[in-house]
Amino acid sequence: MSKLVAPHGGKGLVCALLEGAELEAEKAKAAGLKQVEISDRAKGDLIMMGIGGFSPLSGFMTKADWKGVCESFQMADGTFWPVPITLDVSAADAADIAEGSEIGLVKDGEVFATMAVTEKFEMTEADKKWECEKVFMGEGEESVDGKFWEIAPEDHPGVIMVMAQKEFNLAGPVKVLSQGEYPKEYPGVYLTPAETRAMFEERGWANVASLQLRNPMHRSHEYLCKIAVEVCDGVLIHSLIGNLKPGDIPAPVRVKAIDILIENYFVKENVISAGYPLDMRYAGPREGLLHATFRQNYGVNNMLIGRDHAGVGDFYGLFEAQEIFDRIPQTGDAAKDLLCKPMKIDWTFYCHKCDGMASLRTCNHDKESRVILSGTKLRKALSEGAEIVDHFGRDEVLVHLRAYYEGLTEKVEVKMQGAASGDSM
Repeated sequence: MSKLVAPHGGKGLVCALLEGAELEAEKAKAAGLKQVEISDRAKGDLIMMGIGGFSPLSGFMTKADWKGVCESFQMADGTFWPVPITLDVSAADAADIAEGSEIGLVKDGEVFATMAVTEKFEMTEADKKWECEKVFMGEGEESVDGKFWEIAPEDHPGVIMVMAQKEFNLAGPVKVLSQGEYPKEYPGVYLTPAETRAMFEERGWANVASLQLRNPMHRSHEYLCKIAVEVCDGVLIHSLIGNLKPGDIPAPVRVKAIDILIENYFVKENVISAGYPLDMRYAGPREGLLHATFRQNYGVNNMLIGRDHAGVGDFYGLFEAQEIFDRIPQTGDAAKDLLCKPMKIDWTFYCHKCDGMASLRTCNHDKESRVILSGTKLRKALSEGAEIVDHFGRDEVLVHLRAYYEGLTEKVEVKMQGAASGDSM
């Protein structure tokens, strides 16, 4: 019997991806169905449902699920889930789709799934605003109840995405027909939950931590991983290889940077680098919970949560993504509750006086002695061709990243916020 944490939801890995003759038959059927164009986000969600990454989900959420997730972190049956997984369609498409019918879900000419529509429900502007308030609202000093729409949410990328969604949501189970470009573009990096679990089992790992990455690894990321390696059997360095916002570093560049770091600064047997196919939702603390939820399906029982995990500018408090784990519902039913726990790490940095990596819990020196590390700060320096402060990153990695930036013909301005700059330390 496996010693790894069970997949979320108590149903094992729920995989909607078809194979073999069943796949070919469903593709043939899909050709005769009404075709609905989907977003990049929905494409990533479908692939995760296909490979079991979103277990126990087997389709897009009903209105009752949507409401429960937004309001109380629970689907209608009481299973924990932190962020709505919904499929939006236009009013015109919704009018042509009857509950009980089947449709094909298409992205850029490829049919990614078929869907049995069990419910369609309208999403008014008021509904979208309510979702934004519930999902994107932090609980920091400035993010107080009733103030959400006064804190410039028009600059919040997650809010922008939700408010731009179409007028109706469709709910129902899916049959996934494709994993998109990921298996071919990221061989050996794009791994399914079944594959990571098999790798953990082969290595004898039972207590596994994961590091979430959407930026190249700098010294703080490396330090967090090495803390986890000391207390766990191994670490999954898990990179987002779906879509990011303009100015972020593409996945192939980041993956190679991780490989360079592992090759030169880790015991390879204790770490695995992998990627997953989602787009960022920019949901701040709730996204931290989502990261833990689907990592449980990958076999991970400890989620590394550092400073400003999944942060959005200065919108959230520095440690809200840690604190939110203390507020989520616990039913006492392991099948319904989140079993992947946070590994809460304080603000980390390089300290000249300590002569090494440290955190606010271990270093008593002044701010001037510290090299404040952040992915945003690194991207800004690289994009401007500025000098990288000593001890910010490993030389081998910086050579690789500089080469990428030097090859760009068009650059996007990288904005600095208080957390990234260290001003709020």
